Amino acid sequence: MVSKIAYALGDFFEWTFQILPVLGNIPNVLLLGIGFVAFFYWIGEMRKHQKAGER
Repeated sequence: MVSKIAYALGDFFEWTFQILPVLGNIPNVLLLGIGFVAFFYWIGEMRKHQKAGER
């Protein structure tokens, strides 16, 4: 019973990972873009705190 679940889960992951070569570099670019947006948002928040005299 447990082995059937494990093999089914493994087959599912193998099936889902087949799309990664098709996507190419797009996921990397998306994550990098999200990281840059989050970084600049955080820097903006820190500047607001600095102007308000907070530490």
